[in-house]
Amino acid sequence: MKRLAVPAGLVGVIVLLAIAAPWLGLPDPVRQDVGHRLAHPDAGNLLGRDEFGRDVLSRLIWGARTSLAVAFSSAAIAGFLGTFLGLLGGWFRGAGALLALGSADIILCFPPVLLALLVVTLLGPGALTLVLVLSVLFLPGFARVTYAEVLAVRGLDYVEAAQAMGATTARILFRTVLPNVAGPILVQLSLAVAAAVVLESGLTFLGLGVVPPSPSWGLMIRGARTTMEQAPLLLLWPCAALTATILSINLLCDALRDAADPRKTVTLSSRS
Repeated sequence: MKRLAVPAGLVGVIVLLAIAAPWLGLPDPVRQDVGHRLAHPDAGNLLGRDEFGRDVLSRLIWGARTSLAVAFSSAAIAGFLGTFLGLLGGWFRGAGALLALGSADIILCFPPVLLALLVVTLLGPGALTLVLVLSVLFLPGFARVTYAEVLAVRGLDYVEAAQAMGATTARILFRTVLPNVAGPILVQLSLAVAAAVVLESGLTFLGLGVVPPSPSWGLMIRGARTTMEQAPLLLLWPCAALTATILSINLLCDALRDAADPRKTVTLSSRS
């Protein structure tokens, strides 16, 4: 639990800052003041102003709301659907495996950027479009990981004991199998959330994501690129926020994986 406390605290601080943005008394993140563009940090603007005179700290915190909302939403949708397909495929095999792995293989045939371009062309740019694109991109990873783990445990003693006791298939899958394959799924979730934060910023940087003037880390990086020589710190702040968020999420999910791993619990119990 000690190992879990530090990363959980870091992620909690980032998430709470994003959630509490409307109540922090920050300046309007989209209000422009061209007369003070590229202003240096001072008491009123702790991180200075960007190329349009907007408060950088306000845009950084409000941008976290967008990035984290897109990341967690897309990872949650992909995790739910991918895990469900993987459970069905690994348990029933045959047609179930064809459904789980076949759909994943079809998605993997499309390069991520080309798929994003296709969806944005059809639906238009925006946060909801990003959630749809990223959910589709991450679904194969969850399906494959869950499928492999279910195949590894479906013949173990505790699963056969549950079958012998007359438990229904749904109860076996969700009460017996799923908790024992949760560790790798949590690792995949950490990778998906971290990758979603990066992809959201990257696609927004390319003009395929969040639409200006909405605050977003990708838009901040895009704007700071044009003023790198005059104000290099404008590029530092969103990049530092991305790095800190990704590292914190990965550390948290690694700790959760270790805490939720039943095999580790059994090993520790036997040693004591």
